[in-house]
Amino acid sequence: MHVRRAAARWHNGSVSVFQSLRDIFTLRDDPSDRALDMPSRLEAPHGFARISLRPVREDDQEDWNDVRWANRDWLMPWESGDPLGGRPLSFNEWVRRMRQDEQAGVGAVFLIEYQMQIVGQVSLGAISYGAMRTGMVGYWVSQRYAGHGFAPLAVAMLADWAFRDPSGPHLHRIEIAILPENHRSKRVAAKLGLTDEGLRRSYMYVNGEWRDHESYSLLAGDVPGSVTDRLVPRG
Repeated sequence: MHVRRAAARWHNGSVSVFQSLRDIFTLRDDPSDRALDMPSRLEAPHGFARISLRPVREDDQEDWNDVRWANRDWLMPWESGDPLGGRPLSFNEWVRRMRQDEQAGVGAVFLIEYQMQIVGQVSLGAISYGAMRTGMVGYWVSQRYAGHGFAPLAVAMLADWAFRDPSGPHLHRIEIAILPENHRSKRVAAKLGLTDEGLRRSYMYVNGEWRDHESYSLLAGDVPGSVTDRLVPRG
């Protein structure tokens, strides 16, 4: 009798609280189906800047390091880190970690290329399935190419892949977390029509401290066509 009454207190209509939590946090997909079929290259639509996105390879080490070193001061204010000071990965270890994430369906990293040169990077991480189907977007572009529209275009191409491409994870929602003073990144969110969902306190560890971030989101249902259609074509 006592057991039945206790169970009733944890029941919400026709669905128990335990069932609701399980639906949110349990992956209902077959895990073998979550591996990402990474495209060899995604090309910008006709009429836009001729950038392309492609996965990182081990033989990109020299070129990637050159771009990152040249942009060290430019990117430093926005660099996230590990508050516990974990051992940094070598480039090859990082690439192998990416392959593992792709196989598990939890992350995808693309290089942004222009005229066959690496000019930046865009990523989709923390992918969640089940009842949420969401992921976090991150990106950076070389200072030399800032202002060319590469960042919003790369994010739009990534979103189109994540929402509807047959090889993508078929997400319902993507999010971008931006430091309040990062006005360039906020312009990317504005150009793509993302929704400002407000401030998240101490959201991410950046440059040695936990920092507040502004959260922006885009839903697959917000976009009847492609996300790139939200951008003005550039010659």
